[in-house]
Parts: sequence; structure tokens; C-alpha cells
Amino acid sequence: MIFRKKHTKEDTPISRDWKEKNKRYLNQLQRFLDSVDSIEKEDLKNHVIAQMLKCDLILTELAEKEMKKIRNEQYNSNQNKAY
Repeated sequence: MIFRKKHTKEDTPISRDWKEKNKRYLNQLQRFLDSVDSIEKEDLKNHVIAQMLKCDLILTELAEKEMKKIRNEQYNSNQNKAY
């Protein structure tokens, strides 16, 4: 399993509490990990987990980009109303 860069909380520009404290997300993540536990081959298990985490990271970054875009649009809209 090859990772180019280890992501840490310090790398994260926006708080991910919206995701990391979400009970539905955590429940589904736990169900996924429980399912992966049934994979006997350790290298396959690690590969499946790594791929899921890559997908999760991409979706998280897309969601954060959209949230930032919406916040900026709302801010600009409010600025225009002030004038």
C-alpha cells in the first residue's frame, strides 16, 4: 500500500466536525470497517480500506469546497445589500 502524503488534522484548513461528529457517518463507517474485517487477506483488506479513505477524502474536499463557495456567495450578497 503506497501513500504519497500522510494527511493530518494540521493539513485540514476547515474544521471537519460537521463530518467527524455526524452519527450517521460514523455508524456507516463502523459498518464498513466491520464488513472489511471479514476479508482474510491482509493486503486486500488494507487496499479496500485505503481506497475507501481516498474516496472519502475526495468527497469531503468537494463538500468543503461547495460549503466555502456558498459562504462566499452569501457574504457577497450581504455586502451588496449593505450598499
